Amino acid sequence: MVIRNFDELIRKVWNFDKKRKVAVVVAEDQHTLEAVFKAKEDNILDPILIGNKDRIKKILDTKNYSLEDESIIDVEDEVAAAYKGVELVKMNRADFIMKGKIQTADLLKAVVHKEKGIRTGNLMSHFAILEVPTYHKLLVITDGGMVMYPDKEEKKQIIENAVGILTALGYEKPKVGILSAVEKVNPKMQETVDADELKQMNEKGQIKDCVIEGPISYDLAMNRQSAEIKGFNSPVAGDVDILITPNMTSGNVLAKSLIYSGNSKMAGLIVGAQVPIVLTSRGASTEEKYLSLVLSAAAV
Repeated sequence: MVIRNFDELIRKVWNFDKKRKVAVVVAEDQHTLEAVFKAKEDNILDPILIGNKDRIKKILDTKNYSLEDESIIDVEDEVAAAYKGVELVKMNRADFIMKGKIQTADLLKAVVHKEKGIRTGNLMSHFAILEVPTYHKLLVITDGGMVMYPDKEEKKQIIENAVGILTALGYEKPKVGILSAVEKVNPKMQETVDADELKQMNEKGQIKDCVIEGPISYDLAMNRQSAEIKGFNSPVAGDVDILITPNMTSGNVLAKSLIYSGNSKMAGLIVGAQVPIVLTSRGASTEEKYLSLVLSAAAV
């Protein structure tokens, strides 16, 4: 199966028997709370809000949101709030974590802490999934927010992280395109060398549960007609589920270009820890935060 748009993803979560629980770290942020309570009102999740209780309750009162007192944990210090969120996951009181008004570095320090954290030993990477008006299904771009210059082994783990999320959403064999400017291996372009080797690893069964093509250019990955014109024959061409970008900058630029110039919608999270982490940018809209919550609830 594939998911064509975010409405389908939302309907999928509505069919779950049990609502998820999210720990919102430093929750005194209006846009974050708007997204959280929309998801709550849609019966997708129940929140646990961590942070300055007075400031949180002030926002709740202003927005006429209702939440039982025991679901608000009063923690003044941002770093302490991050560790409290991680602790709730370890105690099985929360299914995933959402970043509120806290620095990303402070939240991730708690997540990766050797004794208190929730690392798995796997690489943590950013997973963005977009609804692109000109494409026939949701499109994953990774990694545009976590791993700056991934080598071949890190790209392998980025692929496995992304495939794991889509598998949790019900995909059987996601189609993965490893992006480059060209389709042929060029020793002077390391991303083409990595792509070819990763494709071979997939063919040998060393990267499972997906179909990998690479190197492949963006136009061929997204448009079957372009691939036919160029004589590029691949099941991934024109039907890609996951785009692996050469580095963080290219992934970030690609995703933001589709959002701000192509009217796309996006949801994003960090994967590779014990649970998903909703970690949107400060400029993210309430809708993006909401969709990221939906995605995390579906992926747990």
